[in-house]
Amino acid sequence: MKTLHWLLACSALVAAPASADYLDVEKDELTLGFIKLTDMAPLAVAYEMGFFEDEGLYVTLEAQANWKVLLDGVIDGQLDGAHMLAGQPLASTIGFGTEAHIITPFSMDLNGNGITVSNGIWEEMKRHVPLMDDGRPQHPISASALAPVVEDYRDQGIPFNMGMVFPVSTHNYELRYWLAAGGLEPGYYSPDDISGQIGADVLLSVTPPPQMPATMEAGTIFGYCVGEPWNQQAVFKGIGVPVITDYELWKNNPEKVFGISAQFAEENPNTTLALTKALIRAAMWLDENENANRGEAVEILSRSEYVGADEEVIAASMTGTFEYEKGDVREVPDFNVFFRYNATYPFYSDAIWYLTQMRRWGQISEPKTDEWFIETAQDVYRPDIYLEAAQLLVDDGLADAADFPWDSDGFKEATPAEDIIDGIPYDGRQPNAYLESLPIGLKGDQIIVGNEVQG
Repeated sequence: MKTLHWLLACSALVAAPASADYLDVEKDELTLGFIKLTDMAPLAVAYEMGFFEDEGLYVTLEAQANWKVLLDGVIDGQLDGAHMLAGQPLASTIGFGTEAHIITPFSMDLNGNGITVSNGIWEEMKRHVPLMDDGRPQHPISASALAPVVEDYRDQGIPFNMGMVFPVSTHNYELRYWLAAGGLEPGYYSPDDISGQIGADVLLSVTPPPQMPATMEAGTIFGYCVGEPWNQQAVFKGIGVPVITDYELWKNNPEKVFGISAQFAEENPNTTLALTKALIRAAMWLDENENANRGEAVEILSRSEYVGADEEVIAASMTGTFEYEKGDVREVPDFNVFFRYNATYPFYSDAIWYLTQMRRWGQISEPKTDEWFIETAQDVYRPDIYLEAAQLLVDDGLADAADFPWDSDGFKEATPAEDIIDGIPYDGRQPNAYLESLPIGLKGDQIIVGNEVQG
């Protein structure tokens, strides 16, 4: 029987195992962390649908205050694992920020983010956005439409501030990618200046996801990049307009991961497999029968112990549509993907993209060889664990073998130019050639010295 526990200021849920045949797990009482975002769904579903129970696991789910608190919890052992930004295990393992070896055996989703601007900024942008025959803005919207607005603010001496959720978040890299693709400098990091604002046209800073709408409404930031439901929340509150989703920015891009310490995985191999099995089943449930379960998932996520937003707000993006300007609802069936397209497989090429963005903007301050990028990805992303868990599910009759990439070498096919907003393809096998192809950002032997790019 499931029991509800409230732990101090955090909401927590505990699932107890039902009688079943399961792995001989080394640790059966686990605490897993998450941030209140739609893409924590696999954890909530694995709990609510009894998938953790089926693996003999007593699982407590605890909402965390922010991404740093969450990461620290995994590192110090207060959390056994967590819903993580994909950049967190990579950054920790290479020593950017807190150093610790974190791995991921499971990718949680594809897509799911958006970039929103305030109503005032949108009104200024709109005059630079082409219209369709019906008078609505033509999507995807390039940051080139924002460039004259930023220039006008600069001429007035007003800093142009935007928010993202964490320095190694997908949101930081997606917002930077969008800005750079439109000809705007999003700024650099250096070992001496970790603001990320060196040489920036647009000043990016950290704002926790649930606080994004209020921070923009207060005028502290003019826009932000965040996961759902906090873009749709701006629409429902009438304070902002999402101008682009990450699906339009880079079709089927990787998003969150499930992170655990390498030590936990080494000491608890069966527990790690059991967790991965439960999460795969949750992802399958979320996408099965053409998203038939999304309505139930929305109700689950709306509960205060999970995301705690109105069902209508969560459903606005999670059930196959996305609302831009109020009333401008468009079909985006793959805005949230949890299992299709091998979404749960931890591809090395996904990890390498994050590492290239860290290098592009100076978080990795020195040049690295292609081999370094690949070896680092292999040290953090663990498809071997994932496939072992998948095989156990197939053996249990709970999954179809045809749904898993058994013969993958860990690399996706190169993303074609037409699937990325700037028309520049991405091939994870050639990270340095990819960096060279990007017009804005560090490449080759370039480094940041003081406030300048040198090399």
